[in-house]
Amino acid sequence: MADPICLFAVGDVAPRRDDPAAMLAAVEGLKGPADLLFGQLECPLSDRGSPLPQARLAMRTDPGLARALRDAGFDAVSFAGNHCLDWGPDAFADTLEHVRAVGLALCGAGPDIAAARRPAIFERGGRRFAFLAYSSILPQGYWAEAGRAGCAPLRAHTLQAAPEHAPPGSSPAPLTFCHRADLAALRDDVRAARTRADHVIVSVHWGIHFVAAQIADYQREAAYAAIDAGADAVIGHHPHVLKGVELHRGRPIFYSLGNFAIDQPQAFEAELTSTRSFREIAALNPGFDAARRYILPPDSQRSMIARLAFGADGEVRAAFLPVMIDDDCLPARLAPQDPRFAEIATYVEAIGRTEGLANRYERAGGEVRLA
Repeated sequence: MADPICLFAVGDVAPRRDDPAAMLAAVEGLKGPADLLFGQLECPLSDRGSPLPQARLAMRTDPGLARALRDAGFDAVSFAGNHCLDWGPDAFADTLEHVRAVGLALCGAGPDIAAARRPAIFERGGRRFAFLAYSSILPQGYWAEAGRAGCAPLRAHTLQAAPEHAPPGSSPAPLTFCHRADLAALRDDVRAARTRADHVIVSVHWGIHFVAAQIADYQREAAYAAIDAGADAVIGHHPHVLKGVELHRGRPIFYSLGNFAIDQPQAFEAELTSTRSFREIAALNPGFDAARRYILPPDSQRSMIARLAFGADGEVRAAFLPVMIDDDCLPARLAPQDPRFAEIATYVEAIGRTEGLANRYERAGGEVRLA
């Protein structure tokens, strides 16, 4: 039987430093000749534009990151996210061009909604892989329309409801669900991609950032819908911390891969810690500490590389490689004998149990497998 083809996926990528390639060293030697490497491009690659007023933290970085990603072995990136239009349409268009110019594929964003929903397709080992990407975290005007650039939306609604039989005045609980038209479009996209590819991977920028473990209702709704429509895996980004992993009909859902190669927020806005926006976000997690070199919560230094092995029999075997991010924001894969390897494996299992994700894990070599 032919060897499986592996997809490796990482979390948010946005170096803002003179040597971005140094932040990508953790993926060196990862891929075999037939494998694929995918990540989340967190911000525009441009030196043009002006910050939009709705951007809470206007992020952009050097266009040279596109070449660094290609040289590190990346094949495709998602650009569906809440920073894609931070510096306006010129910086957005520059990003599409810089990525295209170095031969990287980009999904989840484009000059109009048809392009944003179009899959990136690769052939490896005689099989075709289609990547689709969407964002649920959407500042006003960041989603693409027929005549407007942006990302593919998967909007969600929130209702506040008191628990059943709760006394008057009880704190409400949030109930979330997907925008009906966006969810239908996702299903249609997956079904259409399935007619062109043997394997379909869906990436979604979603979830509750900096809050440990918690998975919103709409995330499960969207992930299950994608797999029911024919997706082989769902890969989540945005929360900046790890979230749990789940199997649905034998297909993996990584609710958040956390950070990967992303600089501290003050690298994008020097006076960030004095802003109201920072104070609001810092209130979400007591681990924020503006006096530390690494100001984000320690939870956000735990990361992983997802490994999906696609067998010729159609089976998808899922695992992850534990990664730790140091105080200089550099990610490093952990050896099995490193105590932090077990720490991250135990953490992922624990946050999954908190959200009712009853998986079994096996540690084998340098990875943790879903059994």
